Amino acid sequence: MSDLRILYTFTKIYLMFSKGCEYAIRATIYVALQSQRNQCTNLKAIAEEVGSPVAFTAKIMQQLVKNNIVYSVMGPTGGFQMDKERIDQVNLSEVVNAIDGDAIYRGCGLGLEACDASQPCPVHDKFAKIRDDLQKMLEETSIYELATGLEVGMTFLKR
Repeated sequence: MSDLRILYTFTKIYLMFSKGCEYAIRATIYVALQSQRNQCTNLKAIAEEVGSPVAFTAKIMQQLVKNNIVYSVMGPTGGFQMDKERIDQVNLSEVVNAIDGDAIYRGCGLGLEACDASQPCPVHDKFAKIRDDLQKMLEETSIYELATGLEVGMTFLKR
C-alpha cells in the first residue's frame, strides 16, 4: 500500500468530524442560504434539511448561537438566521471550533494520546501535513462560498 493510500485511510479514520459537527456545518450552510433569501428558518426545517433529529439539532443550534455564528429570532415566525453581511466572513473553522473544538488539529494519525515532534508516532510527520492542510482549508472556506454552491444546485446537504 502506498504512503498516500495509508495517509488517506488515516485521514478518513482519525480526522472525521463528530456527527454533531457534521450536522452543524450543514445547518449553518442551510441557515446562511435562507438568510441570503431574507428568510428565517425554524428548528424543524433545519433538522429536516440536514437529516438530524430535532432535539439534537436544537443542541447544535444552541452552540452555534452561543458562538455567534447564527442568531435566534423569537416569536411565532422566529427561528434562526445569520447576519447577511457576515456570511462571507464566517469560515468552516469557526463552526468546527464551536462544536468539536480544536482537537482535530492536534490529533495523532494512529490515535495515540500523546504524539508530537519530540516523541512522534510512525506517521507523525506525514500526518501533520494533512492536519495542516485541513486547518488551512477550514480557515479559507467561507459559509457564503458553500451556501452559494447549494443555491445553484452544485452541492447538496443530504442524499
